[in-house]
Amino acid sequence: MAVGPATLARPAPVEGRPVTLRGLLEREGVFSWLMLAPGVLFLLAFVAYPFFYGIFLSLQDRRVASEGVFVGLANFRTLVRDAVFWQVTGNTLKYVAITTVLKLTGGLAMALVVNQRFRGRNLVRAALLLPFIVPTALSTVAWMWILDPTFSVVNWLLVHGGLISSGYSWLGNASLAMWSLIVVNTWRGMPFYGITLLAGLQTISPDLYEAASIDGASTVQRFLYVTLPVIKPVLIIVTMFSVIFTFGDFQLIYALTHGGPANATHVFSTWSFDIGMSAGLLGMGAAVALAILPALVVLIIGLTIYLRRE
Repeated sequence: MAVGPATLARPAPVEGRPVTLRGLLEREGVFSWLMLAPGVLFLLAFVAYPFFYGIFLSLQDRRVASEGVFVGLANFRTLVRDAVFWQVTGNTLKYVAITTVLKLTGGLAMALVVNQRFRGRNLVRAALLLPFIVPTALSTVAWMWILDPTFSVVNWLLVHGGLISSGYSWLGNASLAMWSLIVVNTWRGMPFYGITLLAGLQTISPDLYEAASIDGASTVQRFLYVTLPVIKPVLIIVTMFSVIFTFGDFQLIYALTHGGPANATHVFSTWSFDIGMSAGLLGMGAAVALAILPALVVLIIGLTIYLRRE
């Protein structure tokens, strides 16, 4: 008698489990978005909204306590024809370029020194952070006394050292005021470079230096061909952040010089504040604040492309 193939028994359908809160939290995608939500909401509320509202204001003739009138790009066309705008542009580029170079070289030298082994190294590292962690308003008051034309310790040292016959007005002279701000900004920002680059230096394996020494590399060659290539990504990132922070520097400049004398130290942040808040021209002030945006975008994109290529 022929025997037919055995019939496979199908399993009984299982009812779907009810979706619970715990089950949702155990899903990787849901949990990831839940963790990102506070940061995203913070950026939307305090970065994205002010940014787009600033663009909206820049396209209006808007004054304090009055309705705005849409004028398109008229505010930007007015700025292009304003001589003070180009003076402020030159001030900003000079301020950012010189302070970035000084902070970069000084911070790298600082990192190389404190990366060595010596007694009290941890105490020195902590002390180097003081200019960066002290509130800007407090350190600015100290610098106002240091650069005061009557009680300046700098003038006292120069006069008693026989280098000058009478003291200078460091913040009242159009030529000296910008250089004084550059010195103060460099003093304040150099520890940020130093500590960040120190973290990058500590990731370099000692075996690389040992191999370079065996091959006969000098100290300069080890720095150029071992140290710099390894910390280059950190160097680029910290420079990018520093440039962004310096472009938006406000407290230090406004507290020391208020943009004077004769607009000699005005940068985009201080000038936009004066126009928008002091003069009440909110639309024009927003346009001034956004005028530097294209340069920042080009700089950030260029550094990002270079970093990705490296």
